[in-house]
Amino acid sequence: MARDGREVDMGSSRALEHHSVQLNGIKQHYVKSGSGPAVLLLHGWPQTWYEWRHVMGRLSDTFTVVAPDLRGFGYTSKPASGYDAATIASDLAALTSHLGLKDVTVVGHDWGAVFGYVYAASSPGQVSALGIVEMALPGVNVMEQAMSPAPGGNFLWHMGFQSVPDIPELLISGKERTYLQWFFEHFAYDPSAIGAADLDEYTAAITQVGALRAGLAVYQDFFATAAQVAAHAKTPLKIPVRAFGGEACLGGLTLASVKPVAPNAQGGVIERCGHWAAEERPDFVEEMVRELAKSR
Repeated sequence: MARDGREVDMGSSRALEHHSVQLNGIKQHYVKSGSGPAVLLLHGWPQTWYEWRHVMGRLSDTFTVVAPDLRGFGYTSKPASGYDAATIASDLAALTSHLGLKDVTVVGHDWGAVFGYVYAASSPGQVSALGIVEMALPGVNVMEQAMSPAPGGNFLWHMGFQSVPDIPELLISGKERTYLQWFFEHFAYDPSAIGAADLDEYTAAITQVGALRAGLAVYQDFFATAAQVAAHAKTPLKIPVRAFGGEACLGGLTLASVKPVAPNAQGGVIERCGHWAAEERPDFVEEMVRELAKSR
């Protein structure tokens, strides 16, 4: 990854261009590649734009692909507040407007999927199709059930733990690499998909000043975000929606959580995949994006 803003090539036919712009009261860093219809790729925790590197290389021959670092992540600002979905959706609306993107296909993974949904629900004139990858939307009683204790620790325990003020930051600080490695291995179908160099990349991002605090703030705003999702669910999405979970992680829960907000959503389970779909199955994600773009 280029940390100095230069162009880099991640093995695709189009270079990935790094940019930063002051919008919505924060500096937003984003990576852009290709030309054509607009695709916006939204990462989750504990990742950055970098999780989409393989997918961007596959799509940039056909689409204008933009992958931002969300508020608090990567090389975007890490303010003291604003980690609820509505605020981050307003960051995204400001970015797409700045770039002049219209009829955008939005695809989000993990928390990026939640922010992408609220963005689509609150800016229907900008978003023409939505993809939800490996996330159960909060506020519709699917995520909440997955947080309930289960044998062997096989439940989303970190959702509650990371929502506690101060204590998680205290316990994780200095152990970030080991902590992230557990997630990348435990929630994967193929643990080798995120290698040592990739783990170094994510560790470097989360150990920036303020980054751990900011990432945890997303979890501390869980209930605010859940209430926002529940409010938007009263007006179901009419745009094309696809929702997929990995067979080794959320599986059918992803689509089940999306049906209350988009009854006509289609999707299912990604075979040979865990939580990290963009890195474990970039081929599947690429095809999902292409199919969504055609369905607009």
